Amino acid sequence: MAVPSFPRLLIFHFRFLSVKLPLSQVNTQLSVFLINTNPNSHFFLIYMKTMKVELLSLLFFFFLLLMLFFYLRALKMGLWSIWLSGFLLISLSIYATQKLPAFNNDQMLFKNRKFNHTSPRITIFTAPGPFTASVGSRQSLAIRSWLGLSPQITVVLFSQDPSVAAFARNFGSRLLVEPNIDFSFLGTPFFHSMVARALAFTSDIAVLIDPETVLLADFVSTLNYAYKVDHDWLLVASSRNVSNFPFYLSNDGKYWLTKDGKRVRTREFQEILDRSPHWNLCEGKMLMAWNSGKLPLHTGVLPPFLYRKGIHDPWVVSEALSYEFRFVFDASWTISSFSLVDAKHWSDLSGRGSLGSKERSWEYVGNSYLGSLYGSSFFHGIDHANLPKLLNCDGQYIFVNITEKAVYPVLYKRLSSWKEKTLHFWILKKTMECIDVTRSLNPRLDCSLTDQLKTSAPIDFPFSLESLLSVIADETKTIVLAVAGHSYRDMLMSWVCRLRRLRVTNFMVCALDHETYQFSIFQGLPVFSDPSAPSNISFDDCHFGTKCFQRVTKVKSRMVLQILKLGYNVLLSDVDVYWFKNPLPLLYSFGPSVLAAQSDEYNVTGAINLPRRLNSGFYFARCDASTIAAMEKVVKHAASSGLSEQPSFYDTLCGEGGSNRVGDNRCVEPETNLTIHFLDRNLFPNGAYIGLWEKKNVKRACEKKGCLILHNNWISGRLKKLERQVLSGLWEYDISTRMCMHSWHRIKLTIFS
Repeated sequence: MAVPSFPRLLIFHFRFLSVKLPLSQVNTQLSVFLINTNPNSHFFLIYMKTMKVELLSLLFFFFLLLMLFFYLRALKMGLWSIWLSGFLLISLSIYATQKLPAFNNDQMLFKNRKFNHTSPRITIFTAPGPFTASVGSRQSLAIRSWLGLSPQITVVLFSQDPSVAAFARNFGSRLLVEPNIDFSFLGTPFFHSMVARALAFTSDIAVLIDPETVLLADFVSTLNYAYKVDHDWLLVASSRNVSNFPFYLSNDGKYWLTKDGKRVRTREFQEILDRSPHWNLCEGKMLMAWNSGKLPLHTGVLPPFLYRKGIHDPWVVSEALSYEFRFVFDASWTISSFSLVDAKHWSDLSGRGSLGSKERSWEYVGNSYLGSLYGSSFFHGIDHANLPKLLNCDGQYIFVNITEKAVYPVLYKRLSSWKEKTLHFWILKKTMECIDVTRSLNPRLDCSLTDQLKTSAPIDFPFSLESLLSVIADETKTIVLAVAGHSYRDMLMSWVCRLRRLRVTNFMVCALDHETYQFSIFQGLPVFSDPSAPSNISFDDCHFGTKCFQRVTKVKSRMVLQILKLGYNVLLSDVDVYWFKNPLPLLYSFGPSVLAAQSDEYNVTGAINLPRRLNSGFYFARCDASTIAAMEKVVKHAASSGLSEQPSFYDTLCGEGGSNRVGDNRCVEPETNLTIHFLDRNLFPNGAYIGLWEKKNVKRACEKKGCLILHNNWISGRLKKLERQVLSGLWEYDISTRMCMHSWHRIKLTIFS
């Protein structure tokens, strides 16, 4: 080993002890000096950084003394010179230790919190599927394993499935069901809505996990340790596949037992897990956990990823690493977890992340597209192999970089016992052995998302109008239809969110343009496109009275007729109609051969079926012969008219000038014998009726009247319509986060032009 010159050591020691340098500068200068003089001092340095100033100074003194010893021996000086130099150095060290300032808390990687003696409250969030067949058994096993770990654990299940609620009733208040998040029309939860709900929940530590991942006891001890780290952090851990698992869980979920009823020892568990390959961060069922700090997980908008359809977990990790708000580390080696899989499906599960766009479903392709569209410019270059790893070496937790064989410093403001103040050099050897063992167990450490984010092929949405109808329609073969273009997509989503809150799921969307079609797919809507829809639809100039409006409205009656001929009843609702309650039970009660439509009459008294007072933006049509024949006449009349479809409805069904009127609220079309019933305006008010939109509290005024719906019409201009609805409080969609607004997540609204 090269011996550094004694004058250089002495000069650095005087600078270190006599000048009040910030800790970061002291560490930097010391690092440069030692590495330049002794390349093998790297790990010595790392451990010196984990100590208080007093211990750092003493260790540095012993290092200098050792260097001095070799130096004096080389010069063949007498023993009295060694003692004299040692005395001088000790005196200088004691003096400087008292003069140096304390550590600056902002310069620490971690600081110690003031804790009580209770364990942190841990809330585990997941989104299970229905509890049926083998999937239900695996989910049940996983959830029971979580609840059995600690009474401090609460589990929240995101689901609207009745079987999930039935399962949860068996476990009391520690197992909750949360149906109020965003789901796609196929019942797939949206990941960004799950994260938002988890962030809004009161807990010390939040955990997102796959519903089939079983957790073992070291999960709790790892989170208890991480909770003491006084820094906002994000923990990730990957799971293992296990195809042959011979143990079962006790009834209380606290113990794993063999077939003969004996408790399973830790060594038996470890042997099974060691035989199972570790999933990497791209392909596996990742566990993510974070403490309830003040810093966000990432910046910007979390895309509307579909849960368990790829990309979303590594995307969050990459964003968190890019912006460095939180300390991100991998706890895969301290959290034992596994998923039970069928051996014949092993290759399919482990290779999912590497499939190309053509082999993957449209949901995976959609997530890949969103992952490449959103996020920071650093997303493609994140190296997950260099994530700090949390290891447990001989009972001591340490953060290491396995690739570089480096130990991260973890400094605490106050050490709890004298043992933590002692640093033994034999720890270094054991730590390196621990790192080497970890490296040998998992040779595949990197994670690249580049291939997964390549989605050159367009999304192949596999649903036609006919296939959607069979999925969406309710038991009466009824659907709710909305027709929308790009300029009204935010109002479309507010309408959708309102129907979702009312648990109305039998709706579908006809997109007037490609932008709305793609947008609806990513928002999880049952959407189809009309190939004959007019092109060049104006963004801001397509309201009532415009040529654009006249062309667009004719699409609605044509689509309704097409669906009626396929054997389904249709409630046509414009997206500017706000629903207070589900009107379908009342509308269905009118019986066959009746078309129930909203009246556009604004006078409070008098007939509501006056000429051209039929509003074609809200009506219910049955798929019977009379209605289909009458709708064919309407569509034919509208096609040759220079006006919108609304006059065609009235003139065809009620006769020009109202010649087919019957009483004050009906018409009868003579050729088809179809009755047109004009709906009660107290239940179905239009935008001009009794000034409801001008009320101070529109919602309260409507509820007092018993409104089922309120139409936001009789106002000119898209922006004015948007502003009126948002300011009235009848708005259900957060444009900035692309999420429906729920009672747990109220956001200040912004109107975008």
